[in-house]
Amino acid sequence: MSYMGELRKLVGRRPLFNVGVSVVLQSEQGEWLLQRRSDSGLWGVPGGGLEPDESFEQAAARELEEETGLSGVPLTPAGSLSGPECHHVYPHGDEVYMVGMVFRGVLSAQQFAGATLGSDGETLELRFFPLDDLPTLSGGIERLLSRRLRAEAGLPQLPELTSRAVPAPPLGNHLAELRSLVGTRPLLAPGANVLVLNAQDGLLLLRHAGTGHIDRGRWTLPGGSLEPGETFEQGARRELLEETGLHAERLEELAFYAGAEYRFTYPHGDVIDNVALLYRAYGVTGTVVPQPEEVLEWRWFAPGTLPPDEQLSGPLIVAMVGLASRL
Repeated sequence: MSYMGELRKLVGRRPLFNVGVSVVLQSEQGEWLLQRRSDSGLWGVPGGGLEPDESFEQAAARELEEETGLSGVPLTPAGSLSGPECHHVYPHGDEVYMVGMVFRGVLSAQQFAGATLGSDGETLELRFFPLDDLPTLSGGIERLLSRRLRAEAGLPQLPELTSRAVPAPPLGNHLAELRSLVGTRPLLAPGANVLVLNAQDGLLLLRHAGTGHIDRGRWTLPGGSLEPGETFEQGARRELLEETGLHAERLEELAFYAGAEYRFTYPHGDVIDNVALLYRAYGVTGTVVPQPEEVLEWRWFAPGTLPPDEQLSGPLIVAMVGLASRL
């Protein structure tokens, strides 16, 4: 059984994050490949949820083959998806906030001739549609993607393609609430982190007091877990402000991390698989005022003086700080 299927047996229909991928395939003439879904009869994009040991790239290739029979199609990362517009209620009542990554590719007529209805029973039909003549779309993700594609093609936006986002629920502690229902089992934990550089290219790191998943005394970046209904950028801004007191005029997406190498096991046994979007902050204002209950100290690390890997709080932060050192 899939990760989400096992989770649903424990938590019922309550809102969950569905961390996954959406695959946008276009013909050489720019038409958009959509699948008619078996659960609703409406048209959607190939895609689906990550399993705990997968990267986004692995999930995109797997979902595409399961739903269309296509394999070996070159796919390029094309940004993130998150927020209230990605809220979805399935026909059977399960409620999710979809977060994840978009991939894009071009499908030749010869490749499309080898497509099938897949192996998972989710696809009733596959068809290319012109961007100026789209069918009734399945949900918020498809409407969001359609607006991006139409804007790229210079087409006007249409009322039926506008957002139908539900209000985001109040901020809480989604991960802790979920833990009370599922125990120590691995959970996909979407979140965001922020690179803050000063005028001398020094990187801001925080030495954490040990709450959450970060080892006490190790250095980390500002950041934390997403709450349902937040965009990744909103979560990054909230965590930056809460942990440092700083504001950013602009945040730039740098890299998305997912996969078995970013798993973290708490000392008490809880296991999380980090799924994190890294941002770089520009136009930073304010004075660093660290969150006293979470941060032991803060420091600007000049280029070439970053802490060694063993002083950083796990493989996710090691990878992110490594990227910062190459900017």
